[in-house]
Amino acid sequence: MPHVIIDHAAGLENSHDFPALCRALFDALAAHPAIPHPESLKIRTRPHDCFVIGTEPQSFAHADLRLLPGRDDQTKADLTALVLNVMNDALPDVGSLTVECNDMHGPSYAKRVL
Repeated sequence: MPHVIIDHAAGLENSHDFPALCRALFDALAAHPAIPHPESLKIRTRPHDCFVIGTEPQSFAHADLRLLPGRDDQTKADLTALVLNVMNDALPDVGSLTVECNDMHGPSYAKRVL
């Protein structure tokens, strides 16, 4: 925790530097005071071949920011805006950029780290 999962239109990885986007998101989130343990950040991308959106160009990237419970709405809004700004810098020509913030269910979240 936290996780950032970026779903995006397949093919964007050929014209955009998604590893650099992941690094930029990591650095931005790690510097935010609401993320006291940046070593717990996990950021990844997933391309999607099949989609339809209501904007042109027909391209999208959607970030799902998943946090353990405990942050207030303003903090979540700040983190969401931060993620969107980083995505906008990295993906300025993508038709639709969106971000949502979701609380994970703390009691059922499990992890193992070496």
